[in-house]
Amino acid sequence: MPVRRRDLFASAALPLLAAEGFDFDTPYNRIGTDSTKWDAQLRRYGKDSIIAGMGISDTDFRSAPVITAALQKRLQHENWGYLTMPASFPQAIIDWNKHRYGITIHPDRLLLAHGVHPSIISAIRAFSPQGSKVLLLTPTYDGFFGDITAAGCIAEQVPLKQSSGRYQLDLEALDRHISHDTNTIIICNPNNPTGNVWSRDELSAVGELCTKRRVVLLVDEIHCDLMTKGNQYTPFSLLSNREVVNNSIIFKSASKSFNLSALRCSWMYSENSEYMKRIAATGHSTDINTLGVIAAQAALTQGEPWLNQLITYIDGNHDFTADFIKTKIPLLSYNKPQGTYLAWVDVSRLIDKIGAKAQADKANQSRPATARPITAEMILQDWLVKNAKVQLNAGTNYGHSGTGRMRMNLGTSRQTLNLALSSIAAACNSL
Repeated sequence: MPVRRRDLFASAALPLLAAEGFDFDTPYNRIGTDSTKWDAQLRRYGKDSIIAGMGISDTDFRSAPVITAALQKRLQHENWGYLTMPASFPQAIIDWNKHRYGITIHPDRLLLAHGVHPSIISAIRAFSPQGSKVLLLTPTYDGFFGDITAAGCIAEQVPLKQSSGRYQLDLEALDRHISHDTNTIIICNPNNPTGNVWSRDELSAVGELCTKRRVVLLVDEIHCDLMTKGNQYTPFSLLSNREVVNNSIIFKSASKSFNLSALRCSWMYSENSEYMKRIAATGHSTDINTLGVIAAQAALTQGEPWLNQLITYIDGNHDFTADFIKTKIPLLSYNKPQGTYLAWVDVSRLIDKIGAKAQADKANQSRPATARPITAEMILQDWLVKNAKVQLNAGTNYGHSGTGRMRMNLGTSRQTLNLALSSIAAACNSL
């Protein structure tokens, strides 16, 4: 009996598999799967060099059972020809945003993509001529720098302000950086790596400035599902000033919430239909691989129970990390963020303790002038691998204002997190 096409995508017909709690506590071994977070670090630093990969932004948990079941169901049909997008997938995106956040997405203002990076590159090309500036509020996701370069533009950093260990928007600095050749600004909400969840007032202020200065605002909301306890995500598209909303484009994916980065599936939308037409006219590809569609649709239609439990578990990891660092690693300091599964750790005292700044200065003396400078944070990254066998990401990857910081990914089992922190504590306390 032939398999009907609608059965291949009808994730609503799959078992929920969510009657009991999900297991986030049991460590899940990813070594040997060509994992960037684990295997790439072992290749870089050597066999047995890493006991905890805490760098790149994906999680170590087993996938939501409904996703695995949906993929297994599709794999039973052994043909991988061209995909015609099922209407049920964009509808799943629309329904998820409406159900979870009250966002209304118009189907004719929604574009699919094989990742947020291609979407952002298409948007930059649509509004920023080659050679012009794209502003970034730093520290911010390091991938934006590559997107801007790929679009033929130049990244210009606008540092966030710091107050009592927290980051804040600097609207005066942002206004000063906008010039005649500034056409787009990228803002990340929640912010990767700092974990800021920008308030309605903050988003409105940035949006009003962009509208006044005729700069299109690109809003990456890929981490929006991952709030810590007591915090709430404000969708940019729900701001009350519709002129501001009409001057924005929103980028999302299930890749962070459900750990689907390898399956390359995302979407973007805007209230402004003309903006979406301009992006489409750049040659933006809406092709997505079949398994990416299957996985994302299963996540959006049936994965909410798993996600809700994940959010609670991640919140516990943040609390565990904050308490551990405060009580056992005095050379570090850490404030629990408002969102994401990322910890933005102050390592400035440890940098001073190991003389990382002097080591970086010495290393740069023999480097070509065109090479990327070695920073103290890069020195510390290697020091932590050598002395603690834990890999974190250098804060300066995320902009000049990442000085004195490291990014630590808490999207892992509590056992792995405890192992990593204990090893870092032993290395620090031996100094």
